Amino acid sequence: MAPWLAGSALAASALACAAQPLSNSAALAASRPSLAQAIDAAWQRSAEVTQSQGQQRQARAEQAVASSWLAAPPALQLSQREGRGSGASGQRETEVGVALPLWRIGARATAGQAAQAGLDWSAAAERAARLHVAGQVREALGQLSGLEAEQRLAALQSQLLGHLAEDVERRVKAGDLAPADAMAARAEWLSSQALEAEAALKLHAQQTQWQLLTGLAVAARFEPPPAGATFDLDEAHPELQLAARAVDRAQRQLALAQAQRGDGPELGVNLRQERPGQGNPALNSIGVALRLPFAAFGTETHAQPRIATALSEVDMALTQQQRTRDRLAAELELARSQLQGAQAQTRLETQRATLLRERAGHIDKAFKAGEAPLPELLRALSAAAQAEAASERQQAHLRLAQARLQQAQGLLP
Repeated sequence: MAPWLAGSALAASALACAAQPLSNSAALAASRPSLAQAIDAAWQRSAEVTQSQGQQRQARAEQAVASSWLAAPPALQLSQREGRGSGASGQRETEVGVALPLWRIGARATAGQAAQAGLDWSAAAERAARLHVAGQVREALGQLSGLEAEQRLAALQSQLLGHLAEDVERRVKAGDLAPADAMAARAEWLSSQALEAEAALKLHAQQTQWQLLTGLAVAARFEPPPAGATFDLDEAHPELQLAARAVDRAQRQLALAQAQRGDGPELGVNLRQERPGQGNPALNSIGVALRLPFAAFGTETHAQPRIATALSEVDMALTQQQRTRDRLAAELELARSQLQGAQAQTRLETQRATLLRERAGHIDKAFKAGEAPLPELLRALSAAAQAEAASERQQAHLRLAQARLQQAQGLLP
């Protein structure tokens, strides 16, 4: 084959390799699971789902207690007395009773409100935990996407340098180049193979982390941000909702502590049987007793520690709510600035890839006309391929920046 024909075939092959990642990206994206599916899979495997289920069980149990007519479990009372001495021979008194703790006035409704606040808090905690898992999935997917681009870049560079080494070897045998040129070209090719192997190892390690996180064998596909997205902090953000529900729960617990300043009333029902002895018939009676704690002395003093604890919980919840709001606003501003920087860098990388691709085309024409050497053409093709891969890698960074902005906004797919 004539040298210029071999060079043309090599140029076409290299250009096809440079375009291959772009042509395959659409087919790969169509076969991958959605981001929502990946987040749901990671949620089912996370420890947060177990914690959330436990919190909801506890909240439902507290709600069941608040809906009961009794303030506490009932108590059984048993007593028996027997007479002693010659005059009391055969006398016996047996009493069986049940003590029923009752709610204080308004305490049952307050307990129900506190239980509902706890249930609302557990639901908000689940949404916030799911958002946290979504952040882990988005970060892992961004890292995986970037490493995939790195691996494609390394493989393409190795392939191009392999072609260059083969061409130099042929030209050395033809006497056009010195043997040292063949050694240098082969050394560069071996170095590129080592870089390709290193990139493959990093990609495999990240794929393993992805599978441990989600249980999925393949990476998910990124989804574009919703149209008309704003950079404002929405009150529906799961973490803001959790902070608000925490404040409400603490306030309801304070109201419950204030409503239960002392022991509640207690209703007692008892059956009594008296045996006078000496052949007299047994006497049966039913008694009802109502125990009302005396609230004049000591009630406020004994209730103060519990009320003070509830007040501290309210103050802490309010402080945490403000800190959460400040943190989320700062994270949103950071994500916005990072997205703007990624967009600008992506535009530059795209322009650079376009220029180097056009330059490789011009050098290819010059090579066919015998005006440019083959190594210069291969270097141009290699630079164009690197620029294409760098542009694709920057696209992955842009998608990660978009995902981080959605995470900062509290959005779930």
